Amino acid sequence: METELAREVVPHGDPIDLFKVWYDEARAAEPNDSNAMALATATPDGFPSVRMVLLKGYGPDGFVFYTNGHSRKGREIAANPNVALLFHWKSLRRQIRIEGHLQPVTPEQADAYFHSRARDSQIGAVASDQSAPLDCRETFLARYEEARARFEGKDVERPGHWGGYRVVPAAIEFWHDRAHRLHERRRFMRDSDGGWSSTLLYP
Repeated sequence: METELAREVVPHGDPIDLFKVWYDEARAAEPNDSNAMALATATPDGFPSVRMVLLKGYGPDGFVFYTNGHSRKGREIAANPNVALLFHWKSLRRQIRIEGHLQPVTPEQADAYFHSRARDSQIGAVASDQSAPLDCRETFLARYEEARARFEGKDVERPGHWGGYRVVPAAIEFWHDRAHRLHERRRFMRDSDGGWSSTLLYP
């Protein structure tokens, strides 16, 4: 057992490369939404909120998701671009924490992703005032039907307030479950020159 516990499974290296390995394994192992991640935002006064969003792209420049800019998270992002992400893959007994700041994707990137979605999802994005109070579900469904009729026979126009963001990571922490709660953790920090340093953390 001592030999097994001593075996390092989160080595130093490029954290984006390690993320790809873990993410690919999660996509093969997780039955539902392996790209789901918790997104934590905060107001300028420091009041936090968290919700699940879906990862839609990643690379050395960051981790991309899309949302309605008029939503609560959109307003908090506009006021405070510092955020955190959490991936938790229970079947693999792993998690990844990411801290960084947000940059908007280009309108061209937002258009490309918006029109790759199912048409009903595009229409739903047009019809929804995300996070705003709703008197009853019938009101939303009526707005959905109105939008569906408006775009009948033509492309759905992406709302100007609907777009994407890239989380540019400043720190990435990998957590791997080990027996007897002797877990393995390694935290990577981005250097001023864009490289990465790392250290193991006590579990």
